Amino acid sequence: VQLQASGGGLVQAGESLRLSCSGSGLTLEGWGIGWFRQAPGKEREWVSYRGSRDGTTDYADSVMGRFAISEDVAENTVYLQMNSLKPADTAVYYCAARSVYSVRYYDSEQYEFWGQGTQVTVSS
Repeated sequence: VQLQASGGGLVQAGESLRLSCSGSGLTLEGWGIGWFRQAPGKEREWVSYRGSRDGTTDYADSVMGRFAISEDVAENTVYLQMNSLKPADTAVYYCAARSVYSVRYYDSEQYEFWGQGTQVTVSS
């Protein structure tokens, strides 16, 4: 079972990127998928969540209105569309999957599987 995060890159402030989280040996439908990020010298922080079973979506305040999470069941992929990127968004982005639904979807310890991370760099 693997999760693979991809789609990172180097962009300028104000531009967009779309990250993908795909499952290998894991059907993402029915799982809760979280996106987290970790900047150099900082702790990992929760960015966004989508609960496939109950349709819950949520975002950290820092990305609200700029990022959008979605799911393509046919592609077995969850996307994170990131618009109006800022230098503060620079980090390694990880996707994670959890099977047990709880309100603590912002807690990384809730997740069972993690992708390897994809680097997002936003220049000013």
